[in-house]
Amino acid sequence: MFKIVFLRFRTHFSLISKITIDQVFDTARVEEVVGDFVQLKKSGSNYKGLSPFTNEKTPSFMVSPVKQIWKDFSSGKGGNVVAFLMEHEHFTYPEAIKYLAKKYGIEIEETQQTDEEKDEANERESLYLINEFARDFFNESLTDTDSGKAIGLTYFKERGFTSETIQKFQLGYALDAWDAFTSEALKKGYQLSYLEKTGLTIVKGDKQFDRFKGRVIFPIHSLSGRVLGFGGRILTNDKKSAKYLNSPESEVYHKSKVLYGIYFAKQTIAKEDNCYLVEGYTDVIQMHQSGIENVVSSSGTALTPEQIRLIHRLTKNVTLLFDGDAAGLRASLRGVDLILEQGLNVRICTFPEGEDPDSFARSHSLEELTVYLEENAWDFINFKASLLAKETKNDPIKKAETIRDMVTSISKIPDHIKQEVYLKECARIMDISEEVLFSTLAQMLQKEQRDASKRKAQDAVSMQVVPPEREVLEKVDFLFELEQKIIELLLLYGDMEEAFEELVMETSDSGKIVFKPEWVKAKVFEKIYLDLQEDEIEFTNEAFQKLYFDIINKYHQEGSLKLDHFVQELPAAFSEIVTHILMDEEKHQLHHWDRREIYVKDKKQGISQMVSETILNLRRHLVNLKIKNLAESPVENGAYVDRNIPEEVQDYNKLRDILANRLRRVV
Repeated sequence: MFKIVFLRFRTHFSLISKITIDQVFDTARVEEVVGDFVQLKKSGSNYKGLSPFTNEKTPSFMVSPVKQIWKDFSSGKGGNVVAFLMEHEHFTYPEAIKYLAKKYGIEIEETQQTDEEKDEANERESLYLINEFARDFFNESLTDTDSGKAIGLTYFKERGFTSETIQKFQLGYALDAWDAFTSEALKKGYQLSYLEKTGLTIVKGDKQFDRFKGRVIFPIHSLSGRVLGFGGRILTNDKKSAKYLNSPESEVYHKSKVLYGIYFAKQTIAKEDNCYLVEGYTDVIQMHQSGIENVVSSSGTALTPEQIRLIHRLTKNVTLLFDGDAAGLRASLRGVDLILEQGLNVRICTFPEGEDPDSFARSHSLEELTVYLEENAWDFINFKASLLAKETKNDPIKKAETIRDMVTSISKIPDHIKQEVYLKECARIMDISEEVLFSTLAQMLQKEQRDASKRKAQDAVSMQVVPPEREVLEKVDFLFELEQKIIELLLLYGDMEEAFEELVMETSDSGKIVFKPEWVKAKVFEKIYLDLQEDEIEFTNEAFQKLYFDIINKYHQEGSLKLDHFVQELPAAFSEIVTHILMDEEKHQLHHWDRREIYVKDKKQGISQMVSETILNLRRHLVNLKIKNLAESPVENGAYVDRNIPEEVQDYNKLRDILANRLRRVV
């Protein structure tokens, strides 16, 4: 297992020089990098936030600037800054290093990649590389070809996009030829099978042609800036062709999980603590060019929970921007309930009739646009009430339906305090008693619970093919826990000097052997190392054994252990183990025990006791195992084959009693 890990580790290093990697690790700050993807808040000396790997509503994700590591307690993942990028963005090790180098302006010293290494690249990476090639090809076609300038560039200029904006969003043009892109990609050595998987090339029998031919191109980026796919708009009046065409689903592109513009908007969204959500590509680009940069789009598709959770990583506040088309507003409001259900706050702003975010931003200054958005963004309940009230007029039945519609939206809100506030506001606006609304809400929630229970019961019946086996409780692996505890003590307190109680064996005046307590000062790593060496104790867990020797060698050679450097030097498999151990002690910060007047004891208050207790427990556990093994020795005619075994068992029992007495003294 370990040989494989190290071979992979060395392969990564063979592409980028160690000098570059060391410089990247010395420069990169885990809290800054993670902060680009997750909204972090200060929590003591650490930062906390919502897990980017699971759907949760309370923080279980923690970042330690001191240790330069992160830990996600909901998924169990953790590691250094590179491990985060590999987990979150699915980067390979070299990609993560390159990303950090680019972020911090570090020049990369890189060796040439061999054909064999190119062949070994996984499918996802191949698709990413093709998308990046396509982005550059389309962009060059837009700016460097006659038809690109005459058709594509003219279109973008007519939309009011500047050259800087066109380059920033990496806009492009697909030549109006059947296989212009495909032919060039094949010449460059890209495989047809991968071109087809990205959706850039359509293959029919022995023929292949470009999906986006004759369209202006909008590259779609991930949160980290990688090209996932493309959107293409046709510029002719061909009624047989769709106005907009997106890349098909692939290993790297899932339209339900992507928001157009998120890469360019993420920092401003977090900074402004608000996200503007629009409908189209050009809405995003025009708003961004006007100076409103915290804006994204669902790219013409219905809003999904995955897209909302993507926003939720950066902010809890969403402002929906709609054009003045009253007919389409009610359909657009369906997404409001979905956003509320995810625990976000929703505001809605509409533009004057005949205007959309694109046209309005183009015809107004930044100041005018900012003022308009501030003055015309309604809370969702007021907006919904005003919109639906227009439809009801003096019809009491329609008014009742409108009120029920509003209460339905309120029922989606997970926060009970917000529910009550909105119900009171709804009662005021619609001139109805609060009691009726609270009763209606209660009925809705009860019905949801009944329906959920019924579905659960039906699922249980359908799933119950055979009687379920009795649950077997997993036994605690004490040896694993004790060995892990020793690694933790070495990592956190190894170079701290403490006073330890040692029992020195002496002979009394009567000739009996007695143990006299004596206090000795030593560093924690010295105490652990000498005690384990004295008893010839070896770790049973291979990973802990490897980490133990690495840590002890660091202390012996350098006299101290720099945690951030140590974690960065470890292969990913070991980095995750160490992160889990180090961040486990920070877990209590997520629960705010102090606010409930429950104070967690600082481990530093009893380091000496913890070290002694852990070593004694390890010794006692190993003695118990030895006694058990001896007791299972071969027997003949009611006696052990090895006649020395009873005496050995007796000696080990005495040793166990001594250890038990010492443990009572320590505790």
